[in-house]
Amino acid sequence: MAGGFGTRLRPWTLSVPKPLVPLLDTTLIEHSIRIIPRSLVNRVIIAAGYGAEQMRSYFANIDVGAEVVIIEEKEPLGTGGAIANCMAAVRGNRFLVLNGDLITTVDIPGMIAQHERDNRLATISLWPVENPNRFGVADFDSSNRAIKRFQEKPNPGEEYSNLINAGCYLMEREVIDEMPEGPHSIEREVFPSIAKSGNMGGFCYTGRFIDAGTPSSYLDAMRAAIVDGSFNRGEVIGTTWSMSDIGDSSAASSSAIGHGCTIGRNTVVRSSAILDGVTIGSNCHIEGCLIGKD
Repeated sequence: MAGGFGTRLRPWTLSVPKPLVPLLDTTLIEHSIRIIPRSLVNRVIIAAGYGAEQMRSYFANIDVGAEVVIIEEKEPLGTGGAIANCMAAVRGNRFLVLNGDLITTVDIPGMIAQHERDNRLATISLWPVENPNRFGVADFDSSNRAIKRFQEKPNPGEEYSNLINAGCYLMEREVIDEMPEGPHSIEREVFPSIAKSGNMGGFCYTGRFIDAGTPSSYLDAMRAAIVDGSFNRGEVIGTTWSMSDIGDSSAASSSAIGHGCTIGRNTVVRSSAILDGVTIGSNCHIEGCLIGKD
């Protein structure tokens, strides 16, 4: 799912769609694709809107271990409409849906095994949070791993649970029969009826769940990728990943520094993402920043 405008990551997304925003040595959406074991996927379908042509050009020149098909939506369709728009390209009766900015450790083989064992129409990943009042909450029955209903941004003390939708959906093709025509939200207009029928499973997991669509969560994703070693190029020095030689005259921590960057003397970079080709002068203090080349 990669059809949004990425407004919360502007100005980066004024020139590049959010799925192609760099994250270490690759792109945000490639980190999402890596969630799926290669043995389980032979076709990746990207539901694209803004920047669809850029994505076509990009994926025409790289290998992600599977065929990549870009399906463009000419107008915003919502999550449900975007999925329906892609179904002509889906092979087989079962498919997996991921948010295009998702950094997660969800166990896809385990999710598939539970989905098959429980014979569900749909299974969604669930993640525990301390404060569920800002999210959509699932009423989850742990005895049979079923989601009974959903609750949107409940008042404190009225929550069904602390489990929220974690952006990964495993579904049978029959879900399409439940969808209305035109733009719609699958979470609000389709999932509740499936849950009411007893055909919605919930897959709880632990580890990592980051929706990297804001500056702060992007930096969380960057730090997680460094810790997890989710890169093929560059090196980690201390807590910083870098593809540039910044020398000993400056200091960086918990940051990512792209290729061809220059950082001046006595400059400190902390918890920041510096994209390719950026020049930072001397005697600067950079903290909590996302900086791209002008």
